[in-house]
Amino acid sequence: VQLVESGGGSVQEGESRRLSCAVSGYAWDRYCVGWVRQAPGKEVEWVSSIDDTSTRTYYADSVKGRFTISLDSAKNTVYLQMNSLKSEDTALYYCATDPIGVLVVAGTCFGHWGQGTQVTVS
Repeated sequence: VQLVESGGGSVQEGESRRLSCAVSGYAWDRYCVGWVRQAPGKEVEWVSSIDDTSTRTYYADSVKGRFTISLDSAKNTVYLQMNSLKSEDTALYYCATDPIGVLVVAGTCFGHWGQGTQVTVS
């Protein structure tokens, strides 16, 4: 599976940014996809996930109400709309995916990552 992120950049606090991730090469019938991030000197933090039918979305408490995840299945692209950005949102954002069974059983969805896109909020 290949994941290619885009949309990162530098923004001011309170502004918005949308990240995109083009996914290809799935070997599973069903999957989940989402985002994790890593700030400098900190551990990786799961941010959000969505199932492949866009039926269910999941958010970390730190971004709930500010970030929105969506999936365009026709384009095999997942988006992360980030509003009301804060300095603590500064991180390298990775698109991540897994078979849907991992999400169902373990509640996680980040077994396979892309290269990441940097978001800097100042």
